[in-house]
Amino acid sequence: MAEKKDDELIDYIWTGVDRQGEKTKGEISAKNPMMAKAELRKLNIRVKSVKPKPKPLFTARAKPITPGDIAVFSRQLATMLEAGVPLVQSFDIIGKGHENPSMSEMLLGIKADIEGGDTLAEALGRRPLYFDDLFCNLVNAGEQAGVLETLLDKIATYKEKSESIKKKVKKALTYPIAVLVVAFIVTAILLIFVVPVFEELFQGFGADLPPFTQFVIDISEWMQEWWWALFGGIGLFVYGLGFFKKRSRKFNHFLDRTLLAIPVIGQILDKSALARFARTLSTMSAAGVPLVDALESVSGATGNIVYYNAVMKMREDVSTGQRLQFAMQQTGIFPHMVVQMVAIGEESGSIETMLAKVADFYEEEVDNLVDNLSSLLEPLIMAVLGVLVGGLIVAMYLPIFKMGAAVG
Repeated sequence: MAEKKDDELIDYIWTGVDRQGEKTKGEISAKNPMMAKAELRKLNIRVKSVKPKPKPLFTARAKPITPGDIAVFSRQLATMLEAGVPLVQSFDIIGKGHENPSMSEMLLGIKADIEGGDTLAEALGRRPLYFDDLFCNLVNAGEQAGVLETLLDKIATYKEKSESIKKKVKKALTYPIAVLVVAFIVTAILLIFVVPVFEELFQGFGADLPPFTQFVIDISEWMQEWWWALFGGIGLFVYGLGFFKKRSRKFNHFLDRTLLAIPVIGQILDKSALARFARTLSTMSAAGVPLVDALESVSGATGNIVYYNAVMKMREDVSTGQRLQFAMQQTGIFPHMVVQMVAIGEESGSIETMLAKVADFYEEEVDNLVDNLSSLLEPLIMAVLGVLVGGLIVAMYLPIFKMGAAVG
């Protein structure tokens, strides 16, 4: 049996006697029975028994915590702290009111850690799956400077912007893939189930079929016999893509460079990486995080290994005393406008403001490119499906037209 995590709360059913001497019972969440009894004693309840709450035989699958949940939580916590609500009470309110049980459980666990003496940054750091180093570093900077609510507001804005641009990029990538998948499935269905019906009809003609029709029938026969090999090959290809992407740095570099070279799609990925770079560095600069430390966090936030390598090279250069604008220029991948905006920011001491303007510009560019891609793909979808389906229909009716012409 797997051991319980230290920060996991367990539901207990208790019975006892209240201050009026009457028997009472209820439920309570705590890390262990001793802590449950301690909490009940604070309520002037003399505990008779504390037992773990039995789990139902059939439980619904837990809803996963998404980056969107973290973004919404960041904004809620920032709003509550700005309104003067104490930190522990804020976690209690947000945790108990959250629609996602997994998120609610995690937030109440963080609340318990804070009550146990942890700082907010330490409590969040215990959950690296949901709160990365960048998030924890910014929270830590806010706690150290006594401006936690201000930093949380910046984190909330950063998270909302990051999630927005991720959704746009996902939309841009998903749309063409969906078109190809639909076109492939429709074509496969026609070749495997529809074309054989016509093939049986043509066998009674006793004449040679047009070359185009014969070509389609040959493909259909191959698909009927080897469809499992085709679908299996596609499955292996997708699996291999995911396998090497997780384990091979060279493959990731090749894949990201290839994607950046694709028309329109590459532009969207390139501009989104620039937007994330600028937004992340702006947020960390505003928090007072040292530039060398900030660049390490920024490298992972770009979402592209080409930019990751470039930012890490910039970090090495900056750590030796080189100015950021020159380090960016030497990588050869940052547009001239971005380098100049950073140069102005360094000269005027307002680099976070300049970077925020760069992020706003590229986020708008990504938005426009995604809309343009959608407009471009709509007629392309109709053309692709029309050629595939129309071509198959023409191939099947050519022998009928040929026979009709011969009879006439």
